[in-house]
Amino acid sequence: MTMTSPNATGVPGYSETMPCEPASASRARRLVRAALNTWALTHMIDDGTLIISELVGNAARHSGCRLLRVSVRLPDRDRLRLAVTDKCTQAPTAQEPCCDDESGRGLVLVEAMADRWGTEHRTWGKIVWAELRAKGTS
Repeated sequence: MTMTSPNATGVPGYSETMPCEPASASRARRLVRAALNTWALTHMIDDGTLIISELVGNAARHSGCRLLRVSVRLPDRDRLRLAVTDKCTQAPTAQEPCCDDESGRGLVLVEAMADRWGTEHRTWGKIVWAELRAKGTS
């Protein structure tokens, strides 16, 4: 098993570059778990790992990129920011899947679970992010 070795980003935060493939979702979940354990925000692990799985899965399915970057940041003490960066310039769009569709629910889940989410466009690609309020922090 490959160990996740997160890189400190200084905010406090961690980031890691991964292959842009569905299997990277498990690696991204480990990164989120490691950061939330470090920050004593274990009550956010379930929501954080589900959101990052959906963001990574969406990038892997739709970006066509070779690599993606996952970041987990705590911009301030009551806000957790999860993000996936890729070099595709096309913005993701939440779909309204039918009840028997087997895919297309990722961003609908992110929208339902996150306090807010969005896309930051860059000349070289985009950053898709979601934020959660870090309730219960001291």
